[in-house]
Amino acid sequence: MAAESGWKIIRSTVQHSILLYPSLNKDLMTTENTSLQKILIINAEIQSNRLLDQIIQSMGFTVLVSESIENAQQYFTLNIPSMVIINENIATQNNFNWIKSIRQKYPLLPIILYTINEKHQTLKQALRLGINDYLSTPLTREDIQNSIQANLSHSQTLRNYVLLESRRATQQLQARVNDLETLTDLARMVTSSLDVDVVLRMIVEAAVELTGAEEGSLLLIDENTGELYMRASRNFNEDFVSTFRLPVNDSLIGSVVQHGKVVIFDDNTPQKIKTSYLVHSLVYIPLKLKEQIIGVLGVDNRNKRMVFSQRDIGLLTTMAEYAVIAIENSRIFSEMVVERTKLETIINQIEDGVLVLDNNFRILVINEIAKTVLRVSGEHLIGSPIQMYPIDSELLEIIKKFETYLGKSAEINSDDERVFSAHLSKITNIGYAITLHDITSLKKMDRIKSDFVSTVSHDLRSPLTAILGYVDLVERAGPVQDLQKSFLDRIQFSVHNITNLVDDLLNLGRIEAGFDTRKEHLDLSIFTHQAIDELNPKILQSNIRLKINVPDSIGLIYASPIQMRQLLNNLLTNAIKYSKPDTTISVNLQEKESQLILQIEDQGFGIPAVDLPYIFDKFYRSGNVIGTEIPGSGLGLAIVKSIVESHQGRIWVDSTVGQGSTFTVVFPVSE
Repeated sequence: MAAESGWKIIRSTVQHSILLYPSLNKDLMTTENTSLQKILIINAEIQSNRLLDQIIQSMGFTVLVSESIENAQQYFTLNIPSMVIINENIATQNNFNWIKSIRQKYPLLPIILYTINEKHQTLKQALRLGINDYLSTPLTREDIQNSIQANLSHSQTLRNYVLLESRRATQQLQARVNDLETLTDLARMVTSSLDVDVVLRMIVEAAVELTGAEEGSLLLIDENTGELYMRASRNFNEDFVSTFRLPVNDSLIGSVVQHGKVVIFDDNTPQKIKTSYLVHSLVYIPLKLKEQIIGVLGVDNRNKRMVFSQRDIGLLTTMAEYAVIAIENSRIFSEMVVERTKLETIINQIEDGVLVLDNNFRILVINEIAKTVLRVSGEHLIGSPIQMYPIDSELLEIIKKFETYLGKSAEINSDDERVFSAHLSKITNIGYAITLHDITSLKKMDRIKSDFVSTVSHDLRSPLTAILGYVDLVERAGPVQDLQKSFLDRIQFSVHNITNLVDDLLNLGRIEAGFDTRKEHLDLSIFTHQAIDELNPKILQSNIRLKINVPDSIGLIYASPIQMRQLLNNLLTNAIKYSKPDTTISVNLQEKESQLILQIEDQGFGIPAVDLPYIFDKFYRSGNVIGTEIPGSGLGLAIVKSIVESHQGRIWVDSTVGQGSTFTVVFPVSE
């Protein structure tokens, strides 16, 4: 090593050196390894330096000399000596502060003070700073050698102690880390595995491994007999495990169940747990679920005389909690599977199709009938988006605009020519439900009824016309009495009503049969204004105000002009008929999102909620108008609905009894 400014190396016969301190990761060294150690002398007196150098080199050490604290500080930035010998003349107050900092940074570094006068105050201050020893004049070889050897030996002893304690602490820390890793693995298994037997077996094996026990077991209470049986074990004979039964009363393990407290046993004399089951030491931890003891986790030693520690008890307590969680998770999952199986059985046994979707329209529940009707198949239906399957286009449109159709029904035709009524409803916090009810027989009966009504209507039209003709002839044949005139008026009124009914039936029959299908692109606003103008006299006669919000022009629809006139006439007539005097009828027409929305609102009787689902059925009249003098056949709204459906539109009504009704019709704007 080259000499540095202000300090120098006085070489010994050994030219190599290593750093003994502060590293504690080297193999333990003894003071016999003197050739590997350096001693730093901080002293400006040449004569004493020569003496110290001669004696220290004779001991086999490398000597480093610095004539000032500043140069010594520079050396400390490059290397750390094995010992420092400092002259009191250099150890001034400021330099004492440097010694203090060195002592704080290198607490095991031996520092010897070289003093001439042995001043009491100086020695006292030096000792308080942590000076290990001092040398005073006259210097003798024996004093120097004894001081150096004693302090190096003491320093090495301290290093060895620190190293051993560090290793011990590291081992303890590593053991704790291993414990935590094992517990983490168990926790991960508890939360991820539904096989409770595998989880419990792993818990018992971990309990044996971490505590160093010879055996481990997890016992549960048999709900039928009340006895304890082994659900999982480690290092027990299989026959012993399969036949193990232990009453809760009058047994050591049973006391854990009865009192819910940890039991620890350690004795040179083996304790009998059961016949052929003797142990020297054991720990039993209760498995507690909601203040109820459901079993016991235990480890024991049959041969070893090993006492279980508080660490063991802590680990076992944590693993017992994991076992309880695993058992409870398994129970909940089993119950869930049973309940789901029941639900699936019930849903598959009912005659209606059932489809439940989440808020993202993914399938949650679907039964076999719904699969058939909707043409949905595959192994992984649950969780799949309903849109990915080739379901009925009308139903798909309904699903896309679910909120518009909530609480309403739509008809779906299946591949086997059956007709289903699809009813849509909202399920809070889950999604949507669609029920599919087979109405094929009802539709067939409805067709038969329609055919019959159509036939009868045609057959009635001719005699009704004849009756009206003869009534007119009677009046022309000669004077009639007032009573006779009254009878004739009644006949004429009744025949007109029947004729109107027959006309409605024939119109409905034509619409349902697909007649009057001549369609064209038309402006519904023009037709709306025309219908209002035609009915204006009746509106004035009924003392009703009219509020019109209809633009002069609007998007075109592709529709039958005849049927649009009939639709508007029926809706407006219905509003006029059921409105009270001095009230308002509002007519609104607007275009929104490629759709025409027509709304006719009255302030009439309103429709009871119980009648709303049937208000568009043939011959149906609301219960709160039956018996009144308001005439009606119950066919006007049925005709409106048929017209709307034949134009791919939608119609619904919102009503409050005593406040009125609002009929809403939606048609797609033609492209």
